[in-house]
Amino acid sequence: MSRILNLISRKLRRDFAACRVDRLPLRTISCTSRKQGEQSDASTVLGKRWKDTAETVIIGGGCVGVSLAYHLAKGGMKDVVLLEKSELTAGSTWHAAGLTTYYHPGINVKRIHYDSIKLYETLEAETGQAVGLHQPGSVRIASTPARVDEMRYQMTRTHWNVTEQYLIGPERVKELVPLLNMDKVLAGLHTPEDGHIDPYSLTMALAAGARMYGAQIYNPAPVTGLSPTSDGKWDVQTPHGTIRANRIVNTAGFWAREVGKLIGFEHPTIPVHHQYVVTATVPEVKALKQEMPVIRDLEGSYYLRQERDGLLFGPYEKMEKMVLQDSWVRDGVPPGFGKELFESDLDRIMEHVEMAMEMVPVLKTADIINIVSGPITYTPDLLPMVGPHHGVRNYWTAIGFGYGIIHAGGIGKFLGNWIMNGEPPYDLIECDPNRYGKWADVPFMCAKARESYGYNNVVGYPKEERFSGRPTYRKSGVYELLKDKGSMGFHTGWEQPHWFYKPGDKTGYRPSFRRTNWFGPVGRECQLVMEKVGVIDLTPFGKFIVKGKDSLKLLDRLFANTMPKVGLTNISHMLTPNGRVFAEVTITQLTPGEFLLITGSGSELHDLRWIEAEVADGGYNVEISNVTDDIGVLGIAGPNSRKVLQKLTDEDMSDAGFKFLHCKNIQLAGVPLRAIRISYTGELGWELYMDQKNMATVYKAMMEAGKDEGIDNFGTYAMGSLRLEKGFRGWGAEMNCDTNPLEAGLEYFIKLNKVPKTLLFVFRLSLRISSIPESPLFTSASIQPGDFIGKAALQEIKAKGLKRKLSYLTLDTDDIDPEGNETVWYNGKVVGNTTSGAYSYTTQQSLAFAYLPLELCSVGQKVEVELLGRKYAAMVIQEPLVLTEPTRTRLQKKAKSKS
Repeated sequence: MSRILNLISRKLRRDFAACRVDRLPLRTISCTSRKQGEQSDASTVLGKRWKDTAETVIIGGGCVGVSLAYHLAKGGMKDVVLLEKSELTAGSTWHAAGLTTYYHPGINVKRIHYDSIKLYETLEAETGQAVGLHQPGSVRIASTPARVDEMRYQMTRTHWNVTEQYLIGPERVKELVPLLNMDKVLAGLHTPEDGHIDPYSLTMALAAGARMYGAQIYNPAPVTGLSPTSDGKWDVQTPHGTIRANRIVNTAGFWAREVGKLIGFEHPTIPVHHQYVVTATVPEVKALKQEMPVIRDLEGSYYLRQERDGLLFGPYEKMEKMVLQDSWVRDGVPPGFGKELFESDLDRIMEHVEMAMEMVPVLKTADIINIVSGPITYTPDLLPMVGPHHGVRNYWTAIGFGYGIIHAGGIGKFLGNWIMNGEPPYDLIECDPNRYGKWADVPFMCAKARESYGYNNVVGYPKEERFSGRPTYRKSGVYELLKDKGSMGFHTGWEQPHWFYKPGDKTGYRPSFRRTNWFGPVGRECQLVMEKVGVIDLTPFGKFIVKGKDSLKLLDRLFANTMPKVGLTNISHMLTPNGRVFAEVTITQLTPGEFLLITGSGSELHDLRWIEAEVADGGYNVEISNVTDDIGVLGIAGPNSRKVLQKLTDEDMSDAGFKFLHCKNIQLAGVPLRAIRISYTGELGWELYMDQKNMATVYKAMMEAGKDEGIDNFGTYAMGSLRLEKGFRGWGAEMNCDTNPLEAGLEYFIKLNKVPKTLLFVFRLSLRISSIPESPLFTSASIQPGDFIGKAALQEIKAKGLKRKLSYLTLDTDDIDPEGNETVWYNGKVVGNTTSGAYSYTTQQSLAFAYLPLELCSVGQKVEVELLGRKYAAMVIQEPLVLTEPTRTRLQKKAKSKS
């Protein structure tokens, strides 16, 4: 150890000027030798035919931007132009460690990784450009019991995906990586075809492919201005001229904020300092018969791989030690910065260096020859921002990549497919750029980026919460009353109670892969709602007002259900052109032509962008207001909820006076509000919409009025259990852009033969005046069903027949419950996956929804669901397990009528 510390000390005394080539890894030195050729190419830019128009202009020539140019051009798009301000790979690409892995904890992002590696395996043969791909595999090391559980947890999410991955014991780990000290190794997660790639060569190969298929790449060509045109196009200004583009895509890496500012956006991306160390030849490494797998020591928080005959290892420092380049957020990236580095700070990573030397002892005697400290870009949650951006037309982003090399190929394919086909090829909402709003300000961004970097390798538990940067300004009118009474969750900037404490409860956030401290209290809250009355804060819902001359016409086009009459509410779905479920929305017609739309908290700007895009494309005369921050929402549910509300209002709250799915403006405790009789618990209940400033008054009044009825608080965990008991589907789980509404069991809400209300009105009017001479006479035959987006595709899906359907399962478990994305087995084969799951406190058993092939969907069918490495017996049952309150009431009335 003394030898490496001496070497490090010597290193610290050297001149750390940012551009020193001798500080770069050997692979990167070979890359920078190509710089002269790139400059030669750049000098001919003005000699090329400068394109005045383009279908798509991509801004930024890192691996992500070039991948998108390649995929668009290969897909057949003409006039693809990429503008790079200096030279290709400048920014974060050129100095990246180049790791490639199939592994990702997110179900959808796994597909991005898969598509990237499959492209990289064939790119050299396609383009003739070497990419330097190595695939020795990788091993993630588990050295604590919690890590072993995490690996089991991830394995059940991998079995129904295409990636080859294995949970292996210490003996196999040692066999794969003989250089490891096995004292602490309990298990490993082995992914055979992981590895690393040369980022420079990869980018050049993608660029060669893009040019081969017809794309133009201009550099140096900095973008100096972006101006939208009235028809939704963009004028892209550069020193060489202006390009009129049908769309622009920001792929500018750590310049992404500056590009966004050109059109008024403050993208929540920030550069962080990431360091890695390269050693000289290590005899023990050189003696290996084959390249060693990439190692990820999760407790040590570093990766380590072979670099020629030496080693390369890169740590992720703890949040209190890592460094943000926040001056670039404030002052912008320094002019000319492109292929430069930061000064290294080995003190920050010494803790990890020592852990690496303990796990891989040959590092103790290794000579360090290069230390790289460069900028990589982080978003608050570490996931990139990919897709069309809300607020302007035809502005797309692919920014915020902390792992741009492994994401580049898959993101280029995903985004290229979306641009050319008009909808995402699969669900990737966790990377939607519209998941952030104005609440994601600079202090929040910095706090979360620091947390995300420092927590890079912490155990990934279910229902994970992270607390830096919270709360934002998005606090409901009852937040101060509730914040100390329970465990809060974070939902698109909002704080919302997950569950509430009582004396004797173990309080606080205590994550686990098994039932933990919230399990008992959530059962108590479910019982409260089923037997008495509970109140829940639902303010995080996204809320829009749509009104105007064409409002009904617009919504009939967007939604597959018929629009509700004035004073009524229904559940409706927006579909993609290919008939998949883009959104689920609760719609209420408040006054003629004025609608209130309610969506989930995570879908707010995701749904609003889709609606506004249709407005612009269709030329609808409507006004849309996002009132999410202005309106607070309280839910009240349970058999005693009517009694509580009746004490506070003169409005008739009886079943006859206030029917299910009806909406009324009422006074409650002297506060004007809008009440909708609906509850996502499935029990008797109302949602109360009011001005945020009045929430505390209404809440206090209900809690006081409900004392004799046993009123209390309940949270989102209880609501989730209750909705599953009632068989309610959830958007993002049972339905999303990977599913169609027919297989999701949403036929009741899909009206393939619906007649637009505007046309129906004209028809009815014509019947009234048909006796008047020379009046136009309509017949029922002339009234054609209205078209909604996705209808034609849905009709085709229905005609062809389904291959799978959503099924309702009960499970025989012990101290663990499903939560979604687990593998379903039958006769030793993978046959499907769960979408959501919970414990039913009413019936005392675990429940789950799962997609199964049609032949396994019959009631009584037995299957197995994998949880933490064990297969639990499950059975398809008739849904719902617990009838909703309106259904129970209807059946009771029917029974009385018969008697």
